[in-house]
Amino acid sequence: MDLKQIKQIIDLMKRSELTEFAVEEEGFKLKIRRGTNGLPIVTTARGSNPPFIPAESNSTPPMPVPAPLASAMSGSPAAVDEPGVTYVKSPMVGTFYRSPSPESKAFCDVGSKVEENTLVCIIEAMKIMNEIQAETKGVVVEVLVENGQPVEYGQRLFKLKQG
Repeated sequence: MDLKQIKQIIDLMKRSELTEFAVEEEGFKLKIRRGTNGLPIVTTARGSNPPFIPAESNSTPPMPVPAPLASAMSGSPAAVDEPGVTYVKSPMVGTFYRSPSPESKAFCDVGSKVEENTLVCIIEAMKIMNEIQAETKGVVVEVLVENGQPVEYGQRLFKLKQG
């Protein structure tokens, strides 16, 4: 990941309500969190050299994960997994699209059967359209995100009933 991409991610965070962004590439981990002053805090995995650290991050300690986000990540009652149900989750931060263009039919709808390699949606990140596959077999029970809405890493996109 180069400096230009990191700056684009930080600009995206400034323009949106994103509070955290994480990426891992070939042994390199980058995590950016919004600090109390609204400025991004950049951290990297142990042993890797950060390509870019804003001056503000040197004086600001990393923020703890906000309570609503922490409870959603740890499995709050609303996020408890049901038996026989799996979820297609977003592998990145971006904008969710159900079809390749506004005029096109959605990749999948409620009731659609999907396989591991079935294309279920597109997530646009930094002007790149990323095709997202189901990665599991099942039937779409619910679409959890509205078309054109921003999504975060790990956010549930589709609810699937295995079978």
